[in-house]
Amino acid sequence: MPTSTADRLRQPHDPVADRLEALLGERYGEDGVQHDETGLTPTIETLLSHRSVRTYLPTPVPVEALELAIAAAQSASTSSNLQAWSVIAVEDPARKSRINAVAGNQRQIDQAPLLLIWLADLSRLRRIAGRQGSTADGLDYLESFLLGVIDAALAAQNALVALESLGLGTCYIGALRNDPATVARELGLPDLVFPVFGLTVGFPDPSDKTDIKPRLPQRTVLHREQYRDNPTGEDLDRYNQTLRAFQKIQRMAPVDWSEQAARRIATRESLKNRDKLLEVLRGLGFELK
Repeated sequence: MPTSTADRLRQPHDPVADRLEALLGERYGEDGVQHDETGLTPTIETLLSHRSVRTYLPTPVPVEALELAIAAAQSASTSSNLQAWSVIAVEDPARKSRINAVAGNQRQIDQAPLLLIWLADLSRLRRIAGRQGSTADGLDYLESFLLGVIDAALAAQNALVALESLGLGTCYIGALRNDPATVARELGLPDLVFPVFGLTVGFPDPSDKTDIKPRLPQRTVLHREQYRDNPTGEDLDRYNQTLRAFQKIQRMAPVDWSEQAARRIATRESLKNRDKLLEVLRGLGFELK
């Protein structure tokens, strides 16, 4: 039976329940989100607390933290245990600056002491096949490229959660795909290796506090049994208002999420050179049959 407001007020103060309610409230931009407090584990608290960090202290990332993050990344699921991903840790300021030019000279890349470049890596599998005296024709198909991208994404997200649980901040950098061929040359990538995205890592600058960015309501993304035609106009209107309130708090330029999303997919030019990805991928050795 649901607990009434009066019953809840009579119950002893529960800081765990309050913390979970606060986190869910921030994630969805709504007050009074209720949930069973037993659901708040340290892992879930780290996940719900995620926010992109774009201002960093110059303090280097400890080697031990990076190695733990990679161990966490390697603990992610991987299709058929092929482990079709690699990662490059970039700390050299000059190299980081050249990569940043591809991404549009972003503040977070400039400030972060560590930039991780996550790679879909089919090259290793081809070398293994060669040592086995086997063909590797299966690598020429779209499925294998997708496998590598998915493996890299799963690994990176595990690493992100591990890093944030250690008190570090992170921010994904998808803009490397504006010119992946240049990134590949800078990193000395062989054929069949593609830079999927970057991840800045560092200790957040406490003077630049960022809040948790609200996401779409669960009913917009959670379907049961079959896909529903959604979101409704009412859901989108409410989310636009929620995000505008967040933007005001963060002193960001106000814009509806619906407008922003539509603008991002409106034209070929809005893809910022990523309309050429198929051509670039083939230049990097991917057949994509």
